[in-house]
Amino acid sequence: MDFSIKALDAKNTIASAKSGCIVVGVFENKKLSKAAKALDGAGEITAALKSGDITGKAGTTLLLRGLKGAAADRVLLVGLGADEAVAEKAIGSAINAAIKALGTVASTDAIIALPLEEVKGRDANWAIRCVVLAGRDAVYRTDAQKSKKDPAWAGPKKLALAVANNAGNKLALSQAVAIANGMELTKDLGNLSANVCTPTYLANVAKKLGKDFGFEVEILDRKQMEALKMGSFLSVTNGSEQAPKFIVLKHKGGKAKDAPTVLVGKGITFDTGGISIKAGPGMDEMKYDMCGAGSVLGTFRAIGEMGLKSNVVGIVAACENMPSGRATKPGDIVTSMNGLTIEILNTDAEGRLILCDALTYAERFNPAAVIDVATLTGACIVALGHHNSGVFARDDDAGNALVDALMASGKATGDTAWRLPIGEQYNEQLKSNFADLANIGSPGGASCTAAAFLENFTRKYPWAHVDIAGTAWKSSAAKGATGRPVPMLANFLIGRAG
Repeated sequence: MDFSIKALDAKNTIASAKSGCIVVGVFENKKLSKAAKALDGAGEITAALKSGDITGKAGTTLLLRGLKGAAADRVLLVGLGADEAVAEKAIGSAINAAIKALGTVASTDAIIALPLEEVKGRDANWAIRCVVLAGRDAVYRTDAQKSKKDPAWAGPKKLALAVANNAGNKLALSQAVAIANGMELTKDLGNLSANVCTPTYLANVAKKLGKDFGFEVEILDRKQMEALKMGSFLSVTNGSEQAPKFIVLKHKGGKAKDAPTVLVGKGITFDTGGISIKAGPGMDEMKYDMCGAGSVLGTFRAIGEMGLKSNVVGIVAACENMPSGRATKPGDIVTSMNGLTIEILNTDAEGRLILCDALTYAERFNPAAVIDVATLTGACIVALGHHNSGVFARDDDAGNALVDALMASGKATGDTAWRLPIGEQYNEQLKSNFADLANIGSPGGASCTAAAFLENFTRKYPWAHVDIAGTAWKSSAAKGATGRPVPMLANFLIGRAG
């Protein structure tokens, strides 16, 4: 789907705009938006409201054909709710409903003339991004590995937004498209089967991103990881035939002296649980255990397209977690890259074992901040469901500022997160009689003890941990990767770049 801006003025009005369909808004109190009024010369829209054909409730729709006085073939009415100030929730519902309704309109193009620049508490940038992300999500298909493809999007291929053609809106549109492209890459990687999306596959994707956008890319193999003494990471790879990959991308968009922001992604391309093997039902969804890695690659796709004026490093720790005669066993003790020894009480708590060495590796970049992203704990789903990602950081000035910025970015993009605690009390649960710490804690607060484990490897820089176990993919009929938290991360980096 292609997006553009359609600036309307006294000479080029909504009534004279030629299009397969124009989308306008109406309210529950039977009032019309400005665009709807401009198309209601014959009173047909007012009549539809009075008759009850459309109520104006947020998200309701009605398609009208051959409207008198409109150059467009069709006019799609969309409810904006009761608030004439155009509430954020109402416009969000209206945008999603409009995109869904447009899927049944056989037209090559459409104009969104909803009041995108009049949303209470928001600016046009937010609304533009909502339209772009909803539109791209509607046309996205999960049929890459099917011999017979799913039905294609039947609606308009070109979508114009009736907003002012100024520099701010142009930038917002280009950024929204870049974020949508990043989300699509993240979805594609998550949805691929694990026999295709291996650690080597992720490494090749990183190399292609490097060629396309000028990133520096370095791929470390097992021997190089052994030389770095990444004993914790390598313990997870022991049972697999797939070669592990440690992937480093560098986007040098800022000044050479500027400290980079480092993104670290968990890339378990398939997680059986290892010797602590998972139950069979639902195990197919463990191909999504690399969504942290996928979101880092997707975010790099977005910032590369945007040409972000900032230094960003991406680290992807990629491997499989498989059972075999060589696999790490419960009770084994391994030594991490920073020298701490770890008693592995459960081999299904493997994400933290690869991330801890990646977080130690991040020290070499003298980072301004490090954010790790991982489908880390089922307990995070218990705590927050599938609505919010979990965010953790130390309770200090740097940690609090980092969390505040991430949560604000999540709110701005609809990719929301909620803070959960860590602290010494959770570290107490990780004590081991035989090693410096255990890889799982005593019962209770499993998401918090997992984050507390990682915190032990991050004390040389500002750090935040984002647990996306509940937000990275959907199950059941809507099964598939969501592309989260690319919007939150990309918008966060945009903010840091100024």
